Amino acid sequence: MAATRLIALHVNKGKTIAQCLADRTDYSQNAAKTDGGKYISSFECDPKTADEEFLLSKRQYEYITGRQQRNNVIAYQIRQSFKPGEITPEEANQVGYELAMRFTKGRHAFIVATHIDRAHIHNHIIFNSTTLDCKRKFKDFYFSGLAVQKISDRICLEHGLSIIEPKPYRERQKRTEYPKRVPLRDTVRADIDAALQRKPGSFAELIAFLKETGYEYKPGKQPAIRGKGQQRFIRFRSLGDGYSVEALDAAITGRKFERGGKRRSQQRHDKKFDLLIDIQAKITEGKGAGYARWASVFNLKQMAQVMCFLQENDIHDFDELTARTDAAVDRFNELGDTIKSSEARLQELAVLKAHIINYAKTREIYTAYRKSGYSRKFFEEHRESITIHKAAKDAFDRLGVKKLPRVKELSAEYAEILARKKAAYPEYRKARAQMQEFLVAQKVAAVVLGKEQELQEQQEKRQREAQEQSNR
Repeated sequence: MAATRLIALHVNKGKTIAQCLADRTDYSQNAAKTDGGKYISSFECDPKTADEEFLLSKRQYEYITGRQQRNNVIAYQIRQSFKPGEITPEEANQVGYELAMRFTKGRHAFIVATHIDRAHIHNHIIFNSTTLDCKRKFKDFYFSGLAVQKISDRICLEHGLSIIEPKPYRERQKRTEYPKRVPLRDTVRADIDAALQRKPGSFAELIAFLKETGYEYKPGKQPAIRGKGQQRFIRFRSLGDGYSVEALDAAITGRKFERGGKRRSQQRHDKKFDLLIDIQAKITEGKGAGYARWASVFNLKQMAQVMCFLQENDIHDFDELTARTDAAVDRFNELGDTIKSSEARLQELAVLKAHIINYAKTREIYTAYRKSGYSRKFFEEHRESITIHKAAKDAFDRLGVKKLPRVKELSAEYAEILARKKAAYPEYRKARAQMQEFLVAQKVAAVVLGKEQELQEQQEKRQREAQEQSNR
């Protein structure tokens, strides 16, 4: 008996396709789950480099067809779980291989990893969404999961295994009563009430009583507690009236506490100041006299904050402010160019590493093809390997590689550049915030000093210089 499920593997937020493929394949081939890799098989790919081969096929797909991938599905996974004690790991891997071969019809590369770390033996089958000829993608059709289950049942019957017999709807056992779920905050409030019954002399003693029952306390601006089994801390003020720190302290000491007061927003703003509001333009849009009075006060506050900013940075005239602003912009652009160059080099190393691996794997076939006098028949028999080999050689020519570096050296360089790129991000974010502050201060100072035209000319000049530099 085998239960199956078809899962589309997507690109995770904040990760590249290569990272996601590596994560999925590495998990499925975990040595602790597959008896040191003993129960792993594959079709048209090497399990150790399956992620890189999948990635290369996607790039070849774009190169051959000229089409971009519309969605973020990078591969598909079939999970196949067997009844405990009914099958051996070797046979389970064979059944998974047959399932993958029949479902993909031999058009997609795949790996089959049999996990034996649970009471039930189960397969993780990962197949590439791109076909072997790199001209098509797998179409996740309607009821594809049902098709996987049907094929799996047929293979199980062929191997003498049991299958899941679906019961008619009328014969299925249905749940009529569901257990009532007690809200987590109700439980916390009940525990606080129980602690208050012990008559603590202070709020600190109340916390001590709660700690005895398994709670953790986190002090700070927003004190919070966390009980056993809770993933996150719960702030006292979020428990409702009567359970804030002030209310509990007042209840313990016997003081009167006013509830229901309007809570002020705790939101903090990191911006030091904003651009001034064009009051006349807003009035023409239909804003009333009240808005004009508020905007006047707002502008006065922004001007005062800008003056404080200039004093903090020891800036005494507009020319000096302009120079400091230009320096902040140049620093931000410099750090941005450094990060972009690192990203470009990382991408280049990843592509080069994949091509080197494919070049080494297909070198013998291409040598035989050359010795055959470039036989058409030999080419048709080994079209895929020869095409991959030629693609690798073309890539080497484009990159100007004359002597192939070692994969280990490329991996070391990749790790070094990646670490340098990550280390540059904090300084990059700091430079961006500083640049924004100087730009806003410069704009406000230009309005106050009547130098808007001069500032506009400087900005246009800066844009022209940036455009000329990008065209070189």
